[in-house]
Amino acid sequence: MDPVRTCVGCRTRASRSTLLRVVAVDSTLVLDEGASMPGRGAWVHDTRECMTAALRRRAFVRALRVSGSLDTQTIEEHLQRKG
Repeated sequence: MDPVRTCVGCRTRASRSTLLRVVAVDSTLVLDEGASMPGRGAWVHDTRECMTAALRRRAFVRALRVSGSLDTQTIEEHLQRKG
């Protein structure tokens, strides 16, 4: 049985295998596609809707418990590559 996580974008619970893990490294959001990087992670569906909702609501900042703002360039580049 696959563990269940909550998407920070749409706030629905889903299987861990269907979500993408995001971590903060030096105030920069980094996609943890292997889900193996150390530290606190936030889980989000790999869809434009969920990622933009999470960015708009500053959900990554809250979920990762960082103070200040985060550099979201890597997330935005990932969305552009997806089309």
